[in-house]
Amino acid sequence: MKLSAPIFRLKRQARLLSREAQIPLHQALDQVAREEGYESWSLLAARYSAATTGKRLIDACRRGDLVLLGARPGHGKTLLALEAAVAAMHGGGRSYFFTLEYGLEDIRKTFRAIGEEMSAFEDRFAFDCSDDICAAYIIEQLQEASTGTVVIVDYLQLLDQKRQHPEVSAQIADLKAFALERGLILLFVSQIHRDFDSTHSALPRLEDVRLPNPLDLEMFSRSCFLHEGEIELADVASTT
Repeated sequence: MKLSAPIFRLKRQARLLSREAQIPLHQALDQVAREEGYESWSLLAARYSAATTGKRLIDACRRGDLVLLGARPGHGKTLLALEAAVAAMHGGGRSYFFTLEYGLEDIRKTFRAIGEEMSAFEDRFAFDCSDDICAAYIIEQLQEASTGTVVIVDYLQLLDQKRQHPEVSAQIADLKAFALERGLILLFVSQIHRDFDSTHSALPRLEDVRLPNPLDLEMFSRSCFLHEGEIELADVASTT
């Protein structure tokens, strides 16, 4: 199924259209769906549910993977990470979401933005916005995590914020070893340099990742970059 943009961007377009045209959101969604070649949004969503971008992302990951998911603000990187987690949960798995950016109500709204309700996953989804988030804290919270659990860290750079924590390279090494040992999939939402110039590259690259302190990005097994509706998933070894 080919859409002109990921579904989260189409939903954003519909919300903007609803405000600008002063029409109900369901009418705006149907209008966007018709532009995509579908009679209604519900039909588009039904067709899309079998193969969302998030599902394709999670299906491409292997147990033990560390995935770098990067984009400039507003391009849907957190939404995509959550879509991947939801896809895993629909398949019977569990997901964890560690963040210093989101509060509980924020994450509920993010679920709704991808057409889901957080309450539907209460027994499979854990949300953590503790000020103590670092690699050691994450590992401690994941001691009971089962093989195949999807873990989102939103965002990578938060591991580098407190001086009392080990350097970020040591934290990523610890998380990589833990993910491999336990068979987890870790998605790290990442900031991209403000000076990323899309006129020279359609999508960000590893060199565009904002790193306040040195970090060997080859420690990640996969990368996924987004920009203006375009998405590229690749093995890190093939992007360096």
